[in-house]
Amino acid sequence: MMEKHPQRFERGTDGPKVILVGADGSDSSMRAVAYAAGLARRQNALLAVVYVQPVMAAGAAFGAPVAATTREIADELVAEIREATERLKGIFELRWEFRTFHGDPYNGLVKAADELKADAVVVGASEQAGHRIVGSVAVRLVKVGRWPVTVVP
Repeated sequence: MMEKHPQRFERGTDGPKVILVGADGSDSSMRAVAYAAGLARRQNALLAVVYVQPVMAAGAAFGAPVAATTREIADELVAEIREATERLKGIFELRWEFRTFHGDPYNGLVKAADELKADAVVVGASEQAGHRIVGSVAVRLVKVGRWPVTVVP
C-alpha cells in the first residue's frame, strides 16, 4: 500500500529559471539559439547565450590573429541576437544575456552552466564528422548528467 504525503506548494519553482545555449556562429548553433529562445520565452526564463572563445596557443605561435578573430565572432553573435530580439519586440519579450567564456567548448559550457546555475542546456548538433567517433560536445554534456540537454539538429 502506498503511503500518501501531502503535497507542498512551492512558490515560483515551476519550470526553468535559466536556459543556457551554446553559440559559435554555426548554422546548428544558431538553430539552437532560436529553439532555446522559444523555450525561454514560453517558460519566462532567462536565456543565457554562451560563446566559448577558444584558446589556441599553437595559432598564436604561427602569428594567427586568433584572439581578434574570436572576439569578432562574439561581437557578430551579439549583434545578430540583438537584431533578432529588436525585430520581435512588441510581439514577445525575451530576457537574455550574452556571456563569453574561454577554453574548449565542453569545459567552457560546463563552467558557464555551473556559474549561471542553468536549469537546462541547449546545443546544436556537431557538424564535424570526426565527432561521431570521438564524441561531440553534446554527447559529453549528456553523459555528465547534470542538466537536461537538448540537442538541436
